[in-house]
Amino acid sequence: MIRAFVRNLRSGPLALRLRRFVLVGAITAGVQMVLLWLFVDTAGLNYLLGALIAIEMTIVLSYVLNNAWTFRKSRNTGTGEYLAGLFKTNVVRGTAIPIQLAILFVLVEGVNLLYLVANGVAILVSGVYRYVLDARWTWDV
Repeated sequence: MIRAFVRNLRSGPLALRLRRFVLVGAITAGVQMVLLWLFVDTAGLNYLLGALIAIEMTIVLSYVLNNAWTFRKSRNTGTGEYLAGLFKTNVVRGTAIPIQLAILFVLVEGVNLLYLVANGVAILVSGVYRYVLDARWTWDV
């Protein structure tokens, strides 16, 4: 599955969309990491609570960018369709939150990784799941 994903990033009918999705994901992952750091190291929140808040904030940013650029051929337009798409992506990405938080917890508490490194790993692992569901349900491609 991962080999096919990497192969599709280089060539094939989904290559451009996958590259855009990965680029948007990298940008929003960076934003999420900065937010997480701010919540934990500046505001003093627990890393899991900080991650939860940072994830939800970047879900909205990710939707805006993906709708405008990654899935522009099937983008959600009009207020109702746009809000329905935002709801769908929140459901998709909301179901990925427990996956990401569980991986984060296991890597921090079990493997003793720094919370920012563990969060990066958790973002990568849950990214494949999010792409498949978002592409097929949020934008119907």
